Amino acid sequence: MSFFKRLKEKFTTSSDSISEKFKDGLVKTRDNFSNKINDLVSRYRTVDEDFFEELEEILIQADVGFETVMELVEELKTEVKRRNIKDPADVQSVISEKLIEIYESGEENLSTLNIQEDELTVILFVGVNGVGKTTTIGKLAHKFKSEGKSVLLAAGDTFRAGAIEQLEVWGERVGVEVIKQAEGSDPAAVMYDAVQAAKARKAEILLCDTAGRLQNKVNLMKELEKIKRVIEREIPGAPHEVLLVLDATTGQNALIQAKTFREATDVTGIVLSKLDGTAKGGIVLAIRNEMNIPVKFVGLGEKMDDLQEFDPEKYVYGLFSDAIEKAED
Repeated sequence: MSFFKRLKEKFTTSSDSISEKFKDGLVKTRDNFSNKINDLVSRYRTVDEDFFEELEEILIQADVGFETVMELVEELKTEVKRRNIKDPADVQSVISEKLIEIYESGEENLSTLNIQEDELTVILFVGVNGVGKTTTIGKLAHKFKSEGKSVLLAAGDTFRAGAIEQLEVWGERVGVEVIKQAEGSDPAAVMYDAVQAAKARKAEILLCDTAGRLQNKVNLMKELEKIKRVIEREIPGAPHEVLLVLDATTGQNALIQAKTFREATDVTGIVLSKLDGTAKGGIVLAIRNEMNIPVKFVGLGEKMDDLQEFDPEKYVYGLFSDAIEKAED
């Protein structure tokens, strides 16, 4: 059974609403990426060097990342030769296989959050202003609450005007308490209060917002180090996740931000917001392959439940759904 056929059987013959969210959320990237590959396939009678050169350009334009593209194309050439593939149409299925292999290289379950059983789980969110950090925190709070977990929010971004109020709006919308201090307060002091409140209320999840300034990396590093030090002193082993929120519509700039924050703190996972708003969704692969940081969540729309755990197979289904649905049974 071809890879496309397997994905068709898995996703198009079931009532999997999440795979449909990936299909709908990746429509801009699919129009940009998959349609160009379809055009490429239709123009070539055989798989030759010119074919691979054009494929490289398409992948780079989709923000898959130069290093990742070079690696992917070399693996494709090897696989095409090994399978003796002559028809360009057969290459699409191999591309989808290789995309998943690139993402899943590693031993751990990449998208799973490090949730503590019967103990408080602390998740720290970092990222520059305007990437959708507060919205992500609100949506994740909704997800946890809908799973029956007790959640608290910590308003650690005391620097940006309106940040505390924005988090409070989400707290009211979701129905969770926000621990805060006055604007301009020490973020580490807010975190201390939030941890104490979470312990007193026997909360299961504490989601912590932080300031999103990058102008002075030294100050950023010192602030994040202090926050983490305070949290770890009160809860050994915490924070259990440090999630970097990136705006998918910024393309390669998101990769630059990821490198900066990785230098500043131990980022354990990426939340890629606004993936539905970009035609360059290949940035998912560039981040994973070049940064070796897993994408744990992706934003696929404006609705409360449109923040979804990242799944490489559903991502590839979203990229190639038109071709997958046409695959012969």
